[in-house]
Amino acid sequence: MAHTHEQPMTVENMLKQEFWEALYQRDEHRIWSGNVNRNLESEVTGLKPGHALDLGSGEGGDAIWLAEQGWTVDGADISTLALSRAEAAAKERGVDVRWLHRDILTWQPEETYDLISAQYMHLPPDLRKNVFTAAAAAIRPGGSLLVVGHSPRAMREFDGQAPPLELFFEPEEITGYLGDAWEWVVETCETRGEGHHTDAVYRAKRL
Repeated sequence: MAHTHEQPMTVENMLKQEFWEALYQRDEHRIWSGNVNRNLESEVTGLKPGHALDLGSGEGGDAIWLAEQGWTVDGADISTLALSRAEAAAKERGVDVRWLHRDILTWQPEETYDLISAQYMHLPPDLRKNVFTAAAAAIRPGGSLLVVGHSPRAMREFDGQAPPLELFFEPEEITGYLGDAWEWVVETCETRGEGHHTDAVYRAKRL
């Protein structure tokens, strides 16, 4: 998540495809490192590979890493430019990922998954509830939901502009989106890091 001069970083703008296309267009190559997010790596290492969905896959770093670990991967994102970069990066690294152009705010997963990962998907509370509830409902028995985001304690700033705090969440909030709690075991529910790098990390497994 970053600030573009073309589109102010307001909640309203950040829900639009145009915001994300403008964000990715500001660099002709890529805006992210292409490396896997460290919390995804630490939480998924050791899980048996199956069918995974990376929600908000961006330029594909996480989805490609999952494919390299033996997962069958779908990556879904609203930005066509990000998806084209992800496709090129996957080809370069010799892995297959199915890239899906989706507006995650209105989309319901079309399949069930052994892992759904949402890394730094920051939404207003009502939309966050809708997206993560839909994700949890699409987890197969034995599968895992992994959600990582900035904690409100992070108070992150991007280009000197602080995003609205309502977009951040504590890990405990995600439990409320699982449906029947007895069907799940919560394996990780904690904040990690400090200062501007304080993250909420949540992983639950469907029994």
